[in-house]
Amino acid sequence: MGEAERWLVVGLGNPGPKYAGNRHNAGFLVVGALAGGERWKAHKAHAEVVETRLEGVPVVLAKPRTFMNLSGGPVAGLARFYKVPVERIIVVHDEMDIDFGALKLKKGGGPGGHNGLKSMTASLSSPEYIRVRFGVGRPPGRMDPAAYVLKDFSAAERAELDLDVERAADAVRTVLRDGLGRAQNIFHTAA
Repeated sequence: MGEAERWLVVGLGNPGPKYAGNRHNAGFLVVGALAGGERWKAHKAHAEVVETRLEGVPVVLAKPRTFMNLSGGPVAGLARFYKVPVERIIVVHDEMDIDFGALKLKKGGGPGGHNGLKSMTASLSSPEYIRVRFGVGRPPGRMDPAAYVLKDFSAAERAELDLDVERAADAVRTVLRDGLGRAQNIFHTAA
């Protein structure tokens, strides 16, 4: 398998220990699970990367080192560097429009108020990447959504989090092995 088949799998989040357990960092958690014990390396595109193989497919796992709303620049830089077309980019991100722990997969579409996706679509000049949407649920009461995603997962959520992260990682592996349609059939959680 040559370089042509390489995929780029990006987890969205905010860098630094202060944000590590935030709902907004669900994407980082999932690519971390996919990396296993492999060491992350700094890349000049302002990202940390692991070059590996998943399901026999060459993959670059990436975590932008910019804040969420600027993550498009690093992703576009990595896509250029590794010569990965937009249709072979998978982005894993937190999603408030679906319940905690639920997964939805789709290709393309609007950013739905997610600043990381807004930045990616602008930098890639296309929304046609695959999204693995990791449900974090709606904020309680009148809590500001921006504040909600920057809070850590609750104790009850943390009890389930490892399983949900592993499920999302399995969804990415299935996209790589069998394609998006198959992954949607297996991993979509009924709304």
